[in-house]
Amino acid sequence: MPMIPDGSGGGVVPQVDSIPTETAMTSLTLREKPIVVGIYGIQGCGKTTLINRLKQELGESQFAFFDGSHIIASTVKGGLDVFKNMDEAQQAHHRGLAIQAIAQQCHDTGRVGVVAGHLTLWDGGEAKAVFTRGDLDTYTHILYLDVPVETIAQYRLGDTSRKRTQMDAGVLHSWQVTDNMQTKDICRQHGILFWTVPESALKEKVTNVLDFLKDIRNHTEGENMRRSLARLDEIITPAAKDLDRVLVFDADRTLSSVDAAAIFWEEWFQTRTDSCDQLKQLFSHPMWLYSYKAFRQATLLYEVIPEPDFNRLCAKVARRVEVHPEFVHLLKKVHEKQHVLALVVTSGIRRIWEGVLRHINLHNDVKVIGGGRIADGFVVTPDVKAAIVTRLREQYGVQVFAFGDSEVDIPMLKAADEAFIVSGELNTRSKSMDRVLPAAIQDGLRARQLLLPACAPPRLDETRLPVVRLDDVSIDTPLGRAVKQPSRSRFMHATGTAAAKLLMTPMRDANVAGVALREAHRRAGWWLATHLISEVIGLEEIAIGHVQGHSTTGYQLLGEKTTTIVALMRGGEPMAFGVSEAFPSATFVHAAMPKDVKGQHLIGRSNLILVDSVVNSGASVLEFISYIRSIDKSLRIVVVAGVVQAGFLNQPPEAVANDINVGVVALRVSENKFKGRGGTDTGNRLFNTTHLD
Repeated sequence: MPMIPDGSGGGVVPQVDSIPTETAMTSLTLREKPIVVGIYGIQGCGKTTLINRLKQELGESQFAFFDGSHIIASTVKGGLDVFKNMDEAQQAHHRGLAIQAIAQQCHDTGRVGVVAGHLTLWDGGEAKAVFTRGDLDTYTHILYLDVPVETIAQYRLGDTSRKRTQMDAGVLHSWQVTDNMQTKDICRQHGILFWTVPESALKEKVTNVLDFLKDIRNHTEGENMRRSLARLDEIITPAAKDLDRVLVFDADRTLSSVDAAAIFWEEWFQTRTDSCDQLKQLFSHPMWLYSYKAFRQATLLYEVIPEPDFNRLCAKVARRVEVHPEFVHLLKKVHEKQHVLALVVTSGIRRIWEGVLRHINLHNDVKVIGGGRIADGFVVTPDVKAAIVTRLREQYGVQVFAFGDSEVDIPMLKAADEAFIVSGELNTRSKSMDRVLPAAIQDGLRARQLLLPACAPPRLDETRLPVVRLDDVSIDTPLGRAVKQPSRSRFMHATGTAAAKLLMTPMRDANVAGVALREAHRRAGWWLATHLISEVIGLEEIAIGHVQGHSTTGYQLLGEKTTTIVALMRGGEPMAFGVSEAFPSATFVHAAMPKDVKGQHLIGRSNLILVDSVVNSGASVLEFISYIRSIDKSLRIVVVAGVVQAGFLNQPPEAVANDINVGVVALRVSENKFKGRGGTDTGNRLFNTTHLD
């Protein structure tokens, strides 16, 4: 890997405070790792010249510049002449001391280290690797100077400060190819960010390299998140007052069946010989996967391409990408709605997707959050996607519908109110998604799948991942207006109200039983649904036909079509019928025990309403909640009862108190801890079976 050069010569001579011992270096590794950037390339490519120019432009208040040969010389009594006569083991030891000295100084001063170095030396007709474990542990970034060998040959001839062995362009080319490839491979294996700096980036006062060094000094994962959310705020703030719904779309293989980034590289490699799929190598490597560092490395891959070529390719690829017609229709409907906004949040190339939207005349209405170049300021990671959705929900109070296709989208889909997974054709869809999706569902992902095109085979089975269509009926939910309501507690009851007094009178009357008592419970269930459950969950607008022949606005429970009402048998059934009457589109399930609630009753659901006549200790209800949470970690659960013991609400069990997606609704709260039996048991009174107990 990157190493400290051991040749002689002039250049930057840093002041190294001390050479750390192994104990000191071990202590250093336990603290925060400093940023150390290696400027690499074969001897004679201009590293020292570049270092000197960077020092002049950047100064030394925030950056420390090093020529490795001078650091090595400072570790050896007698300097480089003595070092050159040492055996390989002794040389490796002193190289290790040198890189440790650099790391220690950067750590102590808080400056970014910039080191001129190289991976190999030309020896005996081949490139000989010279690097140490310390190099691998120290370098955070490597910039490899990709200078034409003809230029390097000229540099070597004109360098009077060093004794250079004369080498023809053919030998230099062989050395450079091996050196570049090995440096790149070792960086990938050890998690070191790597940028092949094209010759064009070394011109015009090395502006590109300057911008890169300034960026890596300030760019952390936390700063990346801050910049991403700031971009979101720029888009949302002007429209926030009117918004109640936001549709968030992934781009590649979601809005379209193709991966635009793959097409980009296909176009680029048509004019080059190195045609390997670098992005696939990067994201499939266990050292990188879909981490913040991996997406930063992807940006550096794009930075190899000069800006004019990058813009030209983005425009060309945008013309090749076709958005699914169903999504074009949906996005155009969004344009008609003042209260709905659509966003594209992509881990791919922002400029491509802005071009795609421009071709379908939606670029003014649908904004893109994404990166691709250092100048974009941030990268979109899975955590960034999830944070964007969470900020939309929590800070702006909107309902979020998220659309994605891959494992990168899973955190975003989990964070959304409604999640839709796009299942494309087998040859284009994400293969890794098929592997991780079952575990994500087990971990609480509630989603439905869209088959685009319609002939595409579904993922998994429709029980675990229900299939929906983007027809006009399905579009009503994401485009309908949610009714914004004042923030309420998730624990609500009507104790002491006139309505509660009237409704509870027949329920408590010892002379009322059987049919009449069941009717009283049904009425109470309907009242609780319309007055309290609707407050806890919320409402949404729907279009209805007016008696005068035109359309008007109606309302239903938020997510009513994906709501399951569970009647806890047998005492909860009459009240559950009243709840069902208020929410006629909801699914109704009878359950004598938790296992009566099947996975098909939970997967793809928005709300689950557990109805019982009385909640005393809450033991039965808690069994149901625990069972439901074993299948779905985040489904909204509302417990509904005619009477709830005060202790259950005043000091809720941990499973209720610590779960923000569990609410409790009651007609009244009772301090009476009496538990009915026989003639006083509510279930027996409801069904005239008091004589059986």
